[in-house]
Amino acid sequence: MNIAIFVSGSGTNCENIIKYFADSESVNCALVVSNKPDAYALVRAGNLGVPTAIAPKEDLHNPDVMLPLLRKYDIGFIVLAGWLPLIPDFIIEAYPRRIVNIHPALLPKYGGKGMWGHHVHEAVKAAGETETGMTVHWVTPVCDAGEIIAQFRVALSPDDTVDDIAEKEHQLEMEHFPKVLEQIINQLKS
Repeated sequence: MNIAIFVSGSGTNCENIIKYFADSESVNCALVVSNKPDAYALVRAGNLGVPTAIAPKEDLHNPDVMLPLLRKYDIGFIVLAGWLPLIPDFIIEAYPRRIVNIHPALLPKYGGKGMWGHHVHEAVKAAGETETGMTVHWVTPVCDAGEIIAQFRVALSPDDTVDDIAEKEHQLEMEHFPKVLEQIINQLKS
């Protein structure tokens, strides 16, 4: 199955996923799409030989641009890995239950508009949470509201800084996200 990874930032998850599936006979990282031309994820993908595309807002919301792009690479599954814009409805309709997102908290807590990256970890710290984690969920037209596929947790200490919380959560992403993707894709193919 050819997958596309949509990313807005530095791309550590993107790189991790590409490397995880590098020798896979069932999953091929065929395309990396970013809404930001300066996203370091594009460099990471290029260094690993994965084609890249830039989808600024006007392209992202244009079915005559995005659907042909995804067809060109025979994309069967889309992974949002640090992707910030909402996915347009026409892409969700073209890929029903074939788009997943990773969120850096235990949804439904700390989800929704404006809750990404450090904003999430700051909210977790401010609330005095004793644990945090990552959530993989299906993408729907409502931000962070799709059905939860998997969650992984990590304990927090009152002494943890926002950066400590971010690092603990990121370690969960590095360990678990590619494995969850593999399970989902293998279930789709069976």
